[in-house]
Amino acid sequence: MIKLRNVSKIYPPNVQSIRDVSLEIDQGEFVSIVGQSGAGKTTLARLLIAEERPSRGTLEIGGWDITRIKRRDIPALRRQIGIVFQDFKLLPKKTVYENVAFALEVAGAHGKRIREIVPQVCKIVGLDEKLGRYPQQLSGGEQQRVVIARSLVHRPKVLLADEPTGNLDTLNTQDIIELLQKINEFGTTVVLVTHNREVVNSLRKRVITLADGAVISDKKHGKYMLS
Repeated sequence: MIKLRNVSKIYPPNVQSIRDVSLEIDQGEFVSIVGQSGAGKTTLARLLIAEERPSRGTLEIGGWDITRIKRRDIPALRRQIGIVFQDFKLLPKKTVYENVAFALEVAGAHGKRIREIVPQVCKIVGLDEKLGRYPQQLSGGEQQRVVIARSLVHRPKVLLADEPTGNLDTLNTQDIIELLQKINEFGTTVVLVTHNREVVNSLRKRVITLADGAVISDKKHGKYMLS
């Protein structure tokens, strides 16, 4: 599903953010990527969604070679990858339904498909009774659920969640992590980028640890080992 071979990313003039990373993530896995600030987590996430290209090495996702991907093919790639960030980036003057539908509209989906899919994904995330609410009428946890619903509209093979609980309290954090586990149980590969020790340790899933841009640990049932 996801294959990195000797991937490095160097920013001008000579700043190496990722160095010689090799790893594979299989379809249906739930993987946490952890590391201190500056470890390379964000750069790795940007590489996975083709916002950045590797300086060296090869990166493949679901058969797409990110190293050689053409710019015109990037939107198609990103429809295979659901993306959830710490910043909700919701449209404040659009309802829950409209925020989720917008992701389909910009991809050129027809009205019938939108009316079919939006209620489905909103039900998955537990917002089927709040379709008419606006972002300011929702809690932080509910806003993040809208973001997750929006990321699911194209039925992605991979869900990349970059610090999805960074702005949430403990209770909402737990709810969001349980939702990500539920989505993973449907067969979606989940890649969670986080610095939250409690979340990582509660998952008891695979943990990849980065330090200074390199993989220093990759454990099938890992824990957050950094001090």
